[in-house]
Amino acid sequence: MDIENIRRPESMKRIDTPELAQAFIEEQIAEVRAQVGDKKVLLALSGGVDSSVVAALLIRAIGDQLYCVHVNHGLLRKGEPEQVIEVFRNQMKANLIYVDASDRFLDLLKDVTDPEEKRMIIGGEFINVFAEEAAKLEGIEFLAQGTIWPDILESEAGIKAHHNAGGLPEEMNFELVEPVRILFKDEVRVVGKELGLPDNMVYRQPFPGPGLGVRCPGAITRDRLEAVRESDAILREEFEKNGLAGKVWQYFTVVPDFKSTGVKDGKRTFDWPCIIRAINTTDVMEVTVEHLPPEMMDHLVQRIITEVPGINRVLYDFTPKPPATVEYE
Repeated sequence: MDIENIRRPESMKRIDTPELAQAFIEEQIAEVRAQVGDKKVLLALSGGVDSSVVAALLIRAIGDQLYCVHVNHGLLRKGEPEQVIEVFRNQMKANLIYVDASDRFLDLLKDVTDPEEKRMIIGGEFINVFAEEAAKLEGIEFLAQGTIWPDILESEAGIKAHHNAGGLPEEMNFELVEPVRILFKDEVRVVGKELGLPDNMVYRQPFPGPGLGVRCPGAITRDRLEAVRESDAILREEFEKNGLAGKVWQYFTVVPDFKSTGVKDGKRTFDWPCIIRAINTTDVMEVTVEHLPPEMMDHLVQRIITEVPGINRVLYDFTPKPPATVEYE
């Protein structure tokens, strides 16, 4: 099956009801079974919405033939690896392989400033890790991915490269399995709900394949990466407290690679700014900005500049898409 040439039919009806989702699920289960047969499938499981839905769909389609690989590339959010292990290994009883490759990825990314080069390094190393894990298993002939339709469109338009939208190197003997490839993000959620996934997984805000790497513009350093991770954790905690976690589509922090002068405890500081971005969308092709209550914004500023080392300013991004993209890189 030449999956890279599969296109979303122009006449395809938007999946927005349980009935349409169920019809899609049944169709994909049949297609996956026909494609895979009795062979094993390796799934790139990030723990995000797309790969989680793919995991649930494949578990229903092929059961124990699925092997999920969760790679900690050092660019995950605070507490994320632990959550993935809890949900998929302990609750869903999936065949989960956990790989901590943090140092490996961060060493490769050292001094790399070009956004596309960073994405390609991260994507390429993902493929290397999967190849290594597949070599440890017998009968692996397929690689499953949570590629969705906006990934394909943005890669084809040259807006940005997606690690899961460029296919596999010819020397790899894996065939791709991408059951949600032709769906938009909102459709993936409807399908996930119909598959019985918990709401906190289905409606979890999306997270890019390159992780916090695209929220640490410029050459990634471990201290600035940690500032992104800690500020992001504060933002998510405050959105939860204020009842916005399930209402705002995506929210995150960015720590750019420049510093400005500040004052702390009567002394001069020279530290990074932290940029907050909170947005809403249905299809990811167009995005509007969420306007936070002033009191909440003041509280966020105070927490971030007080609790996150290396931050002395907090900024808010009011730019929609277009002209901006969702992520900074």
